[in-house]
Amino acid sequence: MQIQVLPLLISLIPSIFLTLIALYYFRLHIENESKRRTFYLHKENQKQALPLRLQAYERMVLFLERITPGQLLVRTAPLNDEKKEYESLLIATIEQEFEHNLTQQVYMTHECWNIIKASKNATIALIRKTTLDTSVATAHQMRETILQNVVNNGSPCDDALIAIKAEIGELF
Repeated sequence: MQIQVLPLLISLIPSIFLTLIALYYFRLHIENESKRRTFYLHKENQKQALPLRLQAYERMVLFLERITPGQLLVRTAPLNDEKKEYESLLIATIEQEFEHNLTQQVYMTHECWNIIKASKNATIALIRKTTLDTSVATAHQMRETILQNVVNNGSPCDDALIAIKAEIGELF
């Protein structure tokens, strides 16, 4: 009895073809399931991270409100008439507030964090510029000059507050 190879191969072609199609669809199914699991994990992580991110934005808004020159000057009165000492007190207060909120940068974008830092630095620069002004002789005059500057030009923290509100708007 002789086995003919060609008819045997021809009869195997459909089964090989079906096996390849089954493997292809099985691979697609596995990839789809993997993507679905990844999506649900990401969704769950977002659900847990959103309250933390919102809390971070709230804390940074509070920080910016606390270092806004109008609020800062009302809250931090000069100890004497020495403007250099008052400058040091104001800057130390700003730096202390900032250091207290450093960890919040983890929950916000790099751009937003940089805008917040720029606002802090602009507020410090405004205080230092006023201290260097020769027409300002006392700490009380310094307060008046800074407040007048804020009334005329706006607070250095305004842009950061707008950036935070915009970033929160993107979350929803």
